Amino acid sequence: MFTGIIETLGTVKNVVKEQENVHLTIESGITNELKVDQSVAHNGVCLTVVNINNNEYTVTAIKETLDKTNIGQLKTSDIVNLERAMKLGDRLDGHIVQGHVDETGICKSVKDENGSTVYTFEYISNKNNVTIEKGSITINGVSLTVVNSTKSGFSVAIIPYTWENTTFKTLQVGDTVNLEFDVIGKYVARLTNL
Repeated sequence: MFTGIIETLGTVKNVVKEQENVHLTIESGITNELKVDQSVAHNGVCLTVVNINNNEYTVTAIKETLDKTNIGQLKTSDIVNLERAMKLGDRLDGHIVQGHVDETGICKSVKDENGSTVYTFEYISNKNNVTIEKGSITINGVSLTVVNSTKSGFSVAIIPYTWENTTFKTLQVGDTVNLEFDVIGKYVARLTNL
């Protein structure tokens, strides 16, 4: 379980394809605090640490993960958002995030708003995922509040701190992002569709 509050950024140092899996080696300032078998969210995708070597660690993404996320698009030198699993009893500063991406979306626009940046995203509406005005959404692992919710899209307003300390500073129109919709909203949607 995660909160969507990014701890730090990591740099992809190596990408190795093995059959239908991809092994990613990440360099990060938190590597020395990690252990093998620990869960870490990478752009919102929960992956297990399988190896640690000095300031780098390796995780493996299987076909299911590669099919539903943008993890398979990562290449050497790419920057990723990192968050370790939350500790029971800590404050929940973001919202409840599982690290299980529902689908990807496409960045449709980036607009400077004199102090914040508004990003607009589009996703496939036939998967029964929904956003609501002022509801929660996780984009590449970042917990955010939805504005301008539509049937197949939404916007978020990013403050300068979030822009500077996440991968939003490199996000451009046309980029693919990982989306995890609010878990409570998903249960409500499922129950109302029975």
